[in-house]
Amino acid sequence: MKASDFDKDFDDGNDVLANLDLSKVKRTTQVTKRVNVDFPEWMLDSLDREASRVGVTRQSIIKVWLAERIIKASS
Repeated sequence: MKASDFDKDFDDGNDVLANLDLSKVKRTTQVTKRVNVDFPEWMLDSLDREASRVGVTRQSIIKVWLAERIIKASS
């Protein structure tokens, strides 16, 4: 597909995602760094229950809750 055709589709409000290869998309402004954190068993059980209730992984619920707390603290 030519860039001009892609631009026209976009400008016309057409769905252009089908024309993109999203398999290797990265957010260049967000570098991930691995950390290890020890949690008491009761806390992991609670995290797992909440993650299961919401339908996400334990890691996802931890990230969301930490992000919410950080945003609240910086306000």
